[in-house]
Amino acid sequence: MAIDKVKNYFSKYNMESRILGFEVSSATVSLAAQALNCQEARIAKTLSFLLHDKAILIVTAGDAKIDNSKYKAHFETKAKMLSPDQVKDLIGHEIGGVCPFAIHQDVVVYLDESLKRFKTVFPACGSSNSAIELSISELEKYSNFSRWIDVCKDWQKT
Repeated sequence: MAIDKVKNYFSKYNMESRILGFEVSSATVSLAAQALNCQEARIAKTLSFLLHDKAILIVTAGDAKIDNSKYKAHFETKAKMLSPDQVKDLIGHEIGGVCPFAIHQDVVVYLDESLKRFKTVFPACGSSNSAIELSISELEKYSNFSRWIDVCKDWQKT
């Protein structure tokens, strides 16, 4: 199970006890915000794309949406999301629990600027009923991100 992979991943840092499990689904931004009793914007959603035949992840704030023109300007190609089957095969997690932890080694992780306005955010942990609260510096460290990018719209700095 993917959550077990994520727990094992965080155990290397003595952080597995910080993973939160819920009796209810947290598979969408809205459901996760309800389960955590927080703003939807603080949910760190992880989106899966195919970029030049390789899978990438972009972690964004819950209220942000991919801006196709920004994506194309940054990556020099149109945004193409992975299908649910591709997500499991290429990333290592299923839809609803996709996160930047305990993923396949060749997957590059990007963090979107929309996250920087928060002290802490809540990414999923490999299942549709889990999350972990991380500071932005912890998210950088544990996601093994490549770099910060600006490819989203519809969020406002607060």
